[in-house]
Amino acid sequence: MESIIFLGFNLYAWITIATVLTMFTVLLFTKIRADVAFLGAIGVLFVTGVLDAKEAFSGFSSTSVVVIGVLFVVVAGLTYTGVLQWIVKHLLGQPSSYSKAVVRLMLPVAGLSSFLSNTTVVALFVGIVKMWAKKLNISPSKLLIPLSYASGMGGVCTLIGTPPNLIISGLYADQTGSAMNVLATMLPGLFCLAVGVLSIIALRRLLPDRKAPEAAFESTSDYTVELLIPSDNDYIGQTVGEAGLHQVRGGSLIEIVHFDKEVISPVADDELLMGGDRLVYAGQIDEILDLKKTHGFVNADHHVFKMSEVDNNRQLRTAYVTFGSSMIGTSIGGSTFEKDHNMTLVAVARRGKRIAQSPREVTLQAGDTLLLECPPKLQVNTGELSSVLQFFDSNELPNISKKTLISTTIMIAMVALSALNVMPLLQCAFLAAFAMVITRCCSLDQAMKSINWEILMVFAGSVVLGLAIEKTGIAQRLAIGILDVCGTNPIVVMAAICLVGTFITEFISNTAAGAMFFPIMYQAATELGYEPYTFLIALMISVSSSFATPIGSPTHMLVYGPGGYRFSDFIRIGFWMNLIILAANLFITNMIYPLTPLQ
Repeated sequence: MESIIFLGFNLYAWITIATVLTMFTVLLFTKIRADVAFLGAIGVLFVTGVLDAKEAFSGFSSTSVVVIGVLFVVVAGLTYTGVLQWIVKHLLGQPSSYSKAVVRLMLPVAGLSSFLSNTTVVALFVGIVKMWAKKLNISPSKLLIPLSYASGMGGVCTLIGTPPNLIISGLYADQTGSAMNVLATMLPGLFCLAVGVLSIIALRRLLPDRKAPEAAFESTSDYTVELLIPSDNDYIGQTVGEAGLHQVRGGSLIEIVHFDKEVISPVADDELLMGGDRLVYAGQIDEILDLKKTHGFVNADHHVFKMSEVDNNRQLRTAYVTFGSSMIGTSIGGSTFEKDHNMTLVAVARRGKRIAQSPREVTLQAGDTLLLECPPKLQVNTGELSSVLQFFDSNELPNISKKTLISTTIMIAMVALSALNVMPLLQCAFLAAFAMVITRCCSLDQAMKSINWEILMVFAGSVVLGLAIEKTGIAQRLAIGILDVCGTNPIVVMAAICLVGTFITEFISNTAAGAMFFPIMYQAATELGYEPYTFLIALMISVSSSFATPIGSPTHMLVYGPGGYRFSDFIRIGFWMNLIILAANLFITNMIYPLTPLQ
């Protein structure tokens, strides 16, 4: 099979190319989970003989993948002891201008993201920034994109700040036997961060001025809310006009769904009310919900026979549908979501446009904002719920105590021991995770639940794909092709690969992009006769510089709904940010790490 050559690639190489392209197509256009797609790709490469058993499963024993898994536990210790909350409380303050607000926001976020999961940091800051923006009289959409950008730019400042850095540095160590320092990317990362902050301030007119979606639940008449009439309600048998339910304070009745599924729209004043009817209103949601008190209506996903059946301690919470959520393309009424999670849908919002139908019948889209009636102690940050919805608020904020100081000390010690080369990063991470558990910064149960196995599967799969690309000669052929086009100038070659990497990472995970481009960049550097170190530092920053699409980073997805953004909002400012950070990256990386010829 290896002897069959077509366009310079053997059969195994074409199988690898087809597998990679198919996997990326599946990730872009279907709802199949990323870990399943990567596992399927590994299976194809193994079954077809591209990789042997040891190679196909090498990602699961990769040092960088194991480090990522252990770091989940370390981050859990910091999260459950309130370190992030303490930082937020003491660093944001009350800036006097937008420029100062951007600096006050982006620097702490970048600092935290250098050592913690970018997604964890942004998830915590989203709700805080929205309240902070309201206090500063600034639209949240002016601050939430900078929030997401800061987490990405901060993540590249250390090897543990973002997965591609760990993957690329791990592959580099495998190839050369020499480990990168945990702070290898700090100086170039800080320079790019400074350029990024200044660019956000300079390009602030390109940031959209959008209304926060959940504000719709407070003050606009552009959204619908659904109420149910219990069977013991006093208004049963009266007409809509007699009950005074057509035009109510804050809104108007647009539809009645009778218990037998008959839909009445428009609604006449002489329409009779029956037990189990669902009344769909458009208007100011907080005022319409007063009908629960004045008329004895309820929010419910099933027929209610008595008011005593309804738990009065339930709370209203707002959440938005995340990208990749299994809820996209479905309706709440056509699923078991409410029953499975003990929730009731109250209203749906979609970026300023009223959805002219019952909320429970709306076909959901990514970014839709939901108002949900939930149990008082709902856990929203773990389990299946966190993978389909992102809640704006959280009741799970830990108290700041002496454990806050303990977990911080553990984290600082881990980074210091690794940076000073006292012991390898993997050992430091294991010790830190162990210390978090024995000092009770997090329980053993919390530690185990904090490990995101789906993400680890994606990381392991990325390593295997990178190996296949290198083994089949694809990396070498692409590297030679790039040299043929770009010549032998190392800066030009480096720029070309980084530019393509920056573009690709807008559509696939930065981890996959890092693993895929590592062998190409490594081969290009060695073909030119240079040490690959400088090239790989530039690659680390490039594959984490995805600013132009909301699907380019999980943190963009976190702010997309809360900011009320449109897809084009990221393109307008992100295109220029990609070019600016690429130029800054190439300049500073070559200044700090001058190119060195191979010995």
